Amino acid sequence: QVNLVESGGGLVQAGDSLRLSCAASGRTFSSYIMGWFRQAPGKEREFVTTISRSGANTAYTDSVKGRFTISRDNAKNTVYLQMNNMKPEDTAVYYCAASRVFGSGSRRLDEYDYWGQGAQVTVSS
Repeated sequence: QVNLVESGGGLVQAGDSLRLSCAASGRTFSSYIMGWFRQAPGKEREFVTTISRSGANTAYTDSVKGRFTISRDNAKNTVYLQMNNMKPEDTAVYYCAASRVFGSGSRRLDEYDYWGQGAQVTVSS
């Protein structure tokens, strides 16, 4: 069992930066692939980014490439999402998630076993 708690959400203006953190419970954090997803009002939850167990491999959805960076600190059981040059279309509830699937990352919601409660991010124009 892994308990995930996001923090760092808030209201920012277009062009600003924000960093989300996701703290995980337990002693097996490094055994999980981690991902960030987001859900805007009236839309389905969508993939944002994923990171491998070691942190060496990452992948991003096209709309955030070059602006968002995922990282993890296995010693602190924490995964981060640095968001730069934010846009109004980045407004959503952001969720971190943990997966036991084999490989270096996953874009699929159904491959994630544990989810955080979500953090609201609002970008004003």
